[in-house]
Amino acid sequence: MRRRQFLAAAGAGLLGGTAGCAAMERDGLAGVGAADTTGDADAPGASGGDTGPAFDSAAPETGSASEVYQQAVPSVVGVLVYDPGGQAASGSGFVTGLGPGGPHVVTNQHVVAPGDRYRLRFRGNEWRSATLVGTDVYSDLAVLRPASRPDPATPLPWVETDPEPPVGTEVLAIGSPFDLGGSASRGIVSGVDRLLPAPNNFSIPDAVQTDAALNPGNSGGPIVTAGGEVAAVASSAGGENIGFGISAALSKRVVPRLIADGEFRHAYLGVGIVEVTPTAAEVYGLSDVAGLIVTRVVSGGPTGGSLEPATDRQVRRGVAVPTGGDVLVGIGDRDVETQADLSNYLALETDPGDTVPLTVVRDGQRVTVDVTLGRRPQP
Repeated sequence: MRRRQFLAAAGAGLLGGTAGCAAMERDGLAGVGAADTTGDADAPGASGGDTGPAFDSAAPETGSASEVYQQAVPSVVGVLVYDPGGQAASGSGFVTGLGPGGPHVVTNQHVVAPGDRYRLRFRGNEWRSATLVGTDVYSDLAVLRPASRPDPATPLPWVETDPEPPVGTEVLAIGSPFDLGGSASRGIVSGVDRLLPAPNNFSIPDAVQTDAALNPGNSGGPIVTAGGEVAAVASSAGGENIGFGISAALSKRVVPRLIADGEFRHAYLGVGIVEVTPTAAEVYGLSDVAGLIVTRVVSGGPTGGSLEPATDRQVRRGVAVPTGGDVLVGIGDRDVETQADLSNYLALETDPGDTVPLTVVRDGQRVTVDVTLGRRPQP
């Protein structure tokens, strides 16, 4: 299934007047600027790791799925979004203590995007009005400020992110699929370091993949571990038993700035890239199948004059490889093997205005150049 299905709206058959699901085509994702999608970009494989904490099968013992649900669900809300024409769509959210000014509600940018008026439904059918504090389309995160909240709706804790929960960690996704408030689905962390589509050929880095069922209306709800900690913010589904969430690491960086400033400023390299393939490694004489071929440098961007784009093509065994440019193999103190490596570093470690060293292979030699990062343009 090639379409990325946003999960914001409940089905019209269960919630009258709600919009249908929005969708976006998946494609090759560079995730660092003006992405070059002319070549295949191999998706990073699922990371390995020890199995995380398992849910006990017998409630109400500590660690059971039932107990985790009972502890978390008072803090999970349904988000009702009204557009200027009065039409309503719904999603999910949850209470967080990140940032200044008291608890807020985290949800997805694509949930709140159509609206100019917001209502939150807490456990027990308690409704509160809310105001929009900030949104970030490039991480698909948004923050709402409730006018008030019931006492049981306390902030949910976030997982420790160094390291993040490994593949195999058991999780619950809690939200309002098809406007069925307080629903839970159970699964595991199926993959980490995924890249999700964002506007203008950018990507959302460090995403968490899960096989817990995510359906329209789940967007913005928490994906929690057996310890009741938020591992990700549910965002989208890509097919049967494949769902995605915005990682705790990215959320904990973006949300406080949305609360403080109403926006998050993403660092920007201004390059188009494709991942090195076995054929490309052969053409470039690389010892490893790793790195990113720079295929385009945005005029007037941060890397103009510092990086050399591939302007030629070489066909080998029927495969066209862009040639004549730099191969990016490192940023800061990190090796760059895949697009995810670069996107994660930029999103989680840098800000506009930072100067970072880039290591490239140029004409068979490793060269280091310093680049001052720009700010990602508006979508």
